[in-house]
Amino acid sequence: MTAFLLFVALVAGSAAYVAWAWHCIAHGAAAWWFVVGAPIAYFAPAFVLVTLWFALSWIWRTPRPPEARLGFASTLRLYLTEIWTVAASWLLMVVHRLLIRDPVPAPAQRPVVLIHGVLVNDGVWLSLRRFLATNGVAPIYTINYGPPLADIEWFAEQLHNRIEAIRAATGAERLVLVAHSMGGLVARAYLRHFGAARVAKLITIGAPHHGSMLAWSFPGTCLAQMRPGNPWLTDLNRDENSAAPVPITSIWSRHDSMVAPQASSVLGNAENIALVGIAHNALLGDRRVMELVVRETAIARTT
Repeated sequence: MTAFLLFVALVAGSAAYVAWAWHCIAHGAAAWWFVVGAPIAYFAPAFVLVTLWFALSWIWRTPRPPEARLGFASTLRLYLTEIWTVAASWLLMVVHRLLIRDPVPAPAQRPVVLIHGVLVNDGVWLSLRRFLATNGVAPIYTINYGPPLADIEWFAEQLHNRIEAIRAATGAERLVLVAHSMGGLVARAYLRHFGAARVAKLITIGAPHHGSMLAWSFPGTCLAQMRPGNPWLTDLNRDENSAAPVPITSIWSRHDSMVAPQASSVLGNAENIALVGIAHNALLGDRRVMELVVRETAIARTT
């Protein structure tokens, strides 16, 4: 559904731009202006969204220690990288079925399942998936759950069905879950309802374990569940100070642009790894993050 809506939006936007350009050129405008303007028009929505997200996440930011503060050049890199990542992800999500395919069924000890966040699909995993494969992590599976704004509990049930299918295809007893953003809550909801017997480790990346103020900016059941203080989220965290059902590693950024406050990603019963200078969507393409995921999955394969 997400990919279809993005495809419709991209086609409609492109058609509108071409029609407008054709009209202007027919009335004497220079064609090269519209050639130059095409990428600007494509990146403009990402520019607006990312600017809004950074503004809101700054308002509700977690205080940063002096060593985590960025200079002008690093701040500009942070901002531009997020704009590029968001804009590029739209095309990846449209063609995700061509880019992301399941491995051939074969025996495996610790398959990895990549769980995306809200309003996206598994196309966002392309870079990290390739990096993991290059570094010997296999087999790698993904999940596409939906509809996009439904209940997280329903997404957890879909994850359960996916895990059972992967176990049947590989003969594996336990899997490693790697989850970005809301995917971390989906994974934790799965563990709460279906137990830990099938999971060796959970790695979350930029997950709003205690919610995000940006969840107030959009409607939907799952967005409501991610608002700080929501009863569903409070219940999910009620055992936070007890031992986790499986080893959990939470990788988060002090400059996350969508989890606000950023320390919402800190989970009491997890190993929390704080990074700096990485925005929310760019986490999935950052080399530091990818190397940490390789390391953590390697640890899980030895247990």
